[in-house]
Amino acid sequence: MNILIDIGHPAHVHYFKNLAWELKQKGHKVIITVKDLPSAKSLLDRFDFNYFVLPKKSDSLLGKVFNQLKYTVFLLKLCKKHKIDLAIGVSITITHLSKISPIKSIAFDDDDDEVQPLFVKWGQPYATELLSPDVLRGKQKRKDVVYYPGYHELAYLHPNRFSPNPDILKELGLQKGETFFIMRFNAFKAHHDIGVSGLTLAQKLQLVTILKNKGKVFITVERDIEPELIEYQLKISPEKVHSLIYYATMFLGDSQTMTSEAAVLGTPSIRCNSFAGRISYLEEEEHKYELTYAFLPNQFDALVLKLKELLSIPNLKAEWQIKRKKLLADKIDVSSFWVWFIENYPASKKTLLDRTQIISEFK
Repeated sequence: MNILIDIGHPAHVHYFKNLAWELKQKGHKVIITVKDLPSAKSLLDRFDFNYFVLPKKSDSLLGKVFNQLKYTVFLLKLCKKHKIDLAIGVSITITHLSKISPIKSIAFDDDDDEVQPLFVKWGQPYATELLSPDVLRGKQKRKDVVYYPGYHELAYLHPNRFSPNPDILKELGLQKGETFFIMRFNAFKAHHDIGVSGLTLAQKLQLVTILKNKGKVFITVERDIEPELIEYQLKISPEKVHSLIYYATMFLGDSQTMTSEAAVLGTPSIRCNSFAGRISYLEEEEHKYELTYAFLPNQFDALVLKLKELLSIPNLKAEWQIKRKKLLADKIDVSSFWVWFIENYPASKKTLLDRTQIISEFK
């Protein structure tokens, strides 16, 4: 089978790297496209993937519309050249291929319809298949969604796929067991981020002041870091960050993905942005598994209280590893499921309907 994987964000490289490797090992041809994002291209280079680069992204809504047309034309030409049978990804672009060509598309969607109206209107209806975590059951407009017990983050951070590398501690001058914190701040420039806010500079500085009295602080950002925070900027290769999150005492920020990464790795996390209370998979991680906490920007004082409460717990990391085991017992190795579903598609969808218990084979 000839398969195209479209990358629209650095996190997507992690989502699909195991899938791409295994499909190639099984003899399938895999073509990767990526938007012109330096961080995403850097990750693909580090994982030794070949790829085609799409035109630069735009932050304006009008610019996104024009770019979408360019992306669709670019991918259509590429798919015809390489005789692509199936296009997969998280983007609107791959769904449009199914509308204007015989190419089948599988969209991987872990967001509630409510928080991504543009994708719900212009992406979901055109995807041949929609794959989503089962926590979204009943919260998506489409009625034929393929649900599975997992999160996107478990495609690369499930214990079958990830082992933390302690060498990252030496690289940063840390000792195993030493208290340190990771902070992540987003730019909120995606189409679903319109009107969304996170932490202000004053709030970031207040959190740093609290944390640096307990241990070292490392900050990673999506775009440019503020001058007031530059002394804390994390300077490591991006593919090493998950090992650092695993060993960290705590994660704080306004990032959805890194918050979930911390949760599935058993690291306490606190998130503050306008999406708090609205993202089902994060709500499940918070309220069912008690691995993370979310606050709206106007709840910052409550966030500070929770932070101080967590910092007072003597065996914080040990408690979170117990909670992590509970989560992992309920979830699957997502990459294994994705590989099986894609390699056997479309028969795999019927198999899931006929033998619902087969999902347990991907633990």
